[in-house]
Order: sequence, then C-alpha cells, then structure tokens
Amino acid sequence: MARIHVILGDEVVETIDRLVGERGRSQFLEEAARERLERLDLEHALASTAGILKSKDYPEFEDQASINE
Repeated sequence: MARIHVILGDEVVETIDRLVGERGRSQFLEEAARERLERLDLEHALASTAGILKSKDYPEFEDQASINE
C-alpha cells in the first residue's frame, strides 16, 4: 500500500462522502481507479488489434446484418 496526496474538487469529495462516507473514500477511489485502468487496457487492446482481421480473408464476416434478421 502507498499513501498518496490527491486534489479533488469539493463537489466530487462531497458526492463520494454522501455515497460511501468519509471512511469509504479510499476504497471507492481505488475501485474507481482500477475500473478506469481496466477500460484503458481494453481500449489499448482494441486499438492495437483493430483491422487485424482482413475482410478478404473472412468473407463470412462482411454481411453480419443478414445473420441478425
């Protein structure tokens, strides 16, 4: 565990406190940071693999609309 100093707007702190209480701040902020990090990892994975499958190699993927009808 590391102790850090962060600056948050008053409105953000008040909302967090209202929802989870002052004693729940750290856990709430850690969970929020983990969720954001997971989203960033997913965005990076999607961006780095975008276009990896070429439609010419997988013609069955070209017209997905007809599958859903």
